Amino acid sequence: MHLFGLKLPNRRKVVLLLFDVACLCAVNVIYLGLLLWTEDYRLSMTFLWNSLIVLASVLVVRFVLRTYSNLWRYTDIMMYLKIVLADVIAGFLALGISFCASQYESLWHFVTVISVNTLLCLSSRFSYRLIYRRRSGREANLRKIPVAIIGAGTEGAVLAEELLHHQKSQYRPVFFIDIDRTKVGNLVAGLRVYYEDDKVLDVIREYGVEELFIALTNVDGETREKLYAFSQKADCKIKMYDATVKDVDDSKPMPANRLRDFSIEDLLFRQPLTVNGKKQLAYYTDKTVLVTGGGGSIGSEICRQLAKCRPAHLIIFDIYENNAYEIQQELLREYGDSLKLTVEIGSVRDRDRLQSVFAAYRPQIVFHAAAHKHVPLMEHSGCEAIKNNIFGTKNVADMAEEYGVQKFILISTDKAVNPTNIMGASKRMCEKVIQCRADSQTTFAAVRFGNVLGSNGSVIPLFKKQIAEGGPVTVTDKRIIRYFMTIPEASQLVMQAGAMARSGELFVLDMGKPVHIYTLAENMIRLSGFRPHEDIEIKEIGLRPGEKLYEELLIKTEKLDKTENEMIFIEKDTPPSREEVDRLLSSLWETVQEVRHEIASESIKEAMKKAVPEFRDPSEINRTAEESDEMKMTASVS
Repeated sequence: MHLFGLKLPNRRKVVLLLFDVACLCAVNVIYLGLLLWTEDYRLSMTFLWNSLIVLASVLVVRFVLRTYSNLWRYTDIMMYLKIVLADVIAGFLALGISFCASQYESLWHFVTVISVNTLLCLSSRFSYRLIYRRRSGREANLRKIPVAIIGAGTEGAVLAEELLHHQKSQYRPVFFIDIDRTKVGNLVAGLRVYYEDDKVLDVIREYGVEELFIALTNVDGETREKLYAFSQKADCKIKMYDATVKDVDDSKPMPANRLRDFSIEDLLFRQPLTVNGKKQLAYYTDKTVLVTGGGGSIGSEICRQLAKCRPAHLIIFDIYENNAYEIQQELLREYGDSLKLTVEIGSVRDRDRLQSVFAAYRPQIVFHAAAHKHVPLMEHSGCEAIKNNIFGTKNVADMAEEYGVQKFILISTDKAVNPTNIMGASKRMCEKVIQCRADSQTTFAAVRFGNVLGSNGSVIPLFKKQIAEGGPVTVTDKRIIRYFMTIPEASQLVMQAGAMARSGELFVLDMGKPVHIYTLAENMIRLSGFRPHEDIEIKEIGLRPGEKLYEELLIKTEKLDKTENEMIFIEKDTPPSREEVDRLLSSLWETVQEVRHEIASESIKEAMKKAVPEFRDPSEINRTAEESDEMKMTASVS
């Protein structure tokens, strides 16, 4: 508001100021009326002067403390306290001015007028705020998404308060759901608590609840599985709430920045792997570490974890320069000059290139993640699997011994257990190359785990792409099951194994229950906001070459040794001798040379079966799949 070029207070401040003046005048008049009624008192100029002094003092101090700059519809308790403070100061100021001006008449005049005026001011502002919130709340609630909160504890109460009182919240909580019967029927944050059973499904439909928010601490895998099943019965979207999140997105209103969708990782329905971070950090600090295949899904995550450990030098070795460049730039942005980082482009099949890298950097620790891993492609190009996976591993292992590497960690796979394809057999042969070196000055170990969520070429990115395109989502067989873990879990397992490895161990992870790929596809469609079989079709396309219905159970604890981490075990396996492995490698190389001019050859598969006796055709495994322990662990899919 402007007048003759001068900026004037806006209308809201003027109205509030006039209201306060009226309140002060009214309190003075009422106080005067009480004096005239109860005592033999006559109005005097001193009373009028004191009234004016109080009025001026209160208004001046309130302006100085900026109590008129606040929007009272959004105020908080600090502003109420500021008004009390302002009026206390104003009271002392008015009393002092009255003494100095020789106008002092009665202390009760100051105390009564200031106290009653403060109470009236606070009451009026609080009433305005309450009326505004109720009026706007009723209007806004009609546009908000109705939600139910699972968990009527501390986190649930905090979430409800944030949802109820934050003006920009797009959600409206309508009730709680809990399994604690002592809370059922009571009110938490003004909302009724219902028991978590099938009866509450009717309440959910009655209130039109669209989403369920889980506000529980330390939700284990079994509980997540039950809650997800419950949300499916309720036909509601499910979200997780974490009141402890610190790094929030300021662009989102509270509490949306603490809410996250139920993720693919949650669908594993098990507790994530935990690693002793301090021991891991201490082991890799100030070490020179080489990661082959450092640009790949697992290799790049290992590099991220290593960078946190402050190594003396981190060397990334990869044949694919684009991936290597991406992880290089990411680490440089994150750590800058504090991380000594080198990227070398080359193939593990090239012994001369490897020798130059090992000679130049003299790594103390080697993580060998470079490999061909796609099952159908390697069935067709078996020669490449042997040259890259097996002989590439041998080349790196030989360099590690020649240049005095302290530890060498091989990344293996569950497909190496009783393999039914060339890729899996090649990785089993890689394990033998490592295991036969138990007498070496270099400590060799291998880490075996299942499918990695989100890794390049895995089923998750494929499903996401197919869902984004509107389907169909393709699965090879309705019965197929697989073990899954996250990329951080896989990399941390490798890091932990590297820290604890002694000589020739084969580390495996307790990965919990295997997951039906068909069920995973259905759940991913639901998490994307679609209905499987209605919005998005799921189509069976048949097993691919070399594919079996299940991967072998990784954990049979009676055949494994425990480690300090309760989720990591060491397989009891009699290692082959160097002479035996050299003989097998020599035979494989002869076959590779014989078929080097052919595109694909059955001779390669036969040579692999001789090198890895447990290698069988997938049809042999699939015929008796239903009788396996792994298939029995999962409920059948109708």
